[in-house]
Parts: sequence; structure tokens; C-alpha cells
Amino acid sequence: MRIAIAAVGRMKSGPERELVSRYLDRAIASGKPLALTGFDVTELNESRAGSAASRKVEEAKVLRAALPEGILVTLDERGKSLGSEAFSNLLGRWRDEGRPAVSFVIGGADGIDLDFVKNADLSLSFSPMVWPHQLVRIMLAEQLYRATTILSGHPYHRGD
Repeated sequence: MRIAIAAVGRMKSGPERELVSRYLDRAIASGKPLALTGFDVTELNESRAGSAASRKVEEAKVLRAALPEGILVTLDERGKSLGSEAFSNLLGRWRDEGRPAVSFVIGGADGIDLDFVKNADLSLSFSPMVWPHQLVRIMLAEQLYRATTILSGHPYHRGD
């Protein structure tokens, strides 16, 4: 199953980008024996529309066009909160069901269009707080790597 990340906005070179790359490289290596592939990031330009609502609608159209067929997960502070083990089990279940891909979407500075969120298979929250998009990417990359280690029985995850 292919894992894809689509993010509105571009991350500058620096420690944040390096940390995302480090976790995704680890996820690629540990995901391969689990039939989890890809772990690629597609960065999309932010809309230049005049209002926040218009920007979110435009960004949603671009996101829809960029995503592979499969499960859609939006990252949103109003979404469902999952522990690491539940998250990894969900990825494993989708893989075992033969889903071709899972796409994780990180919206722009204004967030994600509500209709887009409503049509997602899952809206996932790392916290009810709003996080900078760079940190959301880092946290998502780490959780994807952690999920591969949980699914493979690797001791990286030391949860209860």
C-alpha cells in the first residue's frame, strides 16, 4: 500500500525538512517488508485568492487532483485523536484490505476546506491545538515511522 503526504505550502531547507526526511527514510526502509511503500511528500502552492474561504476551496481542488486513489486522511485539530498503536493498526488493516493507497493531507495556513474534510475517510488530530504546518509534517512523518516499527514488532515504540 502506498503512503502519500500532500501538503499545501513549501517547507524551506533546514532542520525541520531534514527531520521529516530522516523519519520518512526510516519509514521507507522499515515499511518495505510490510508492503508499505512510497512515503513521498507532494508540496502544493498556497492559493493567492482574496479570502480565506476562496483559498481553501482552490487548495482543495488542487489537493483532489494530486492524490492517488485510495483512503483520504486529513490532519485537522477537530479530527479524531488516535494513539500510536491504534494508528498503526488502522494502517495495517487498510493494507490487509487491499487498499491501494493512503493519502495524508496537511492544509495551508487557513486550514482545509470543510467540504474536503467531510469527504475524507478520516480526519485525524494530533491535538485540539493548532500546530505550525512544519511541525505537523514532522509529527506525521514520525508517527508513520513509528507505525512501521509497531507493525514489525521493532522495539522503537515502547508504549504500554
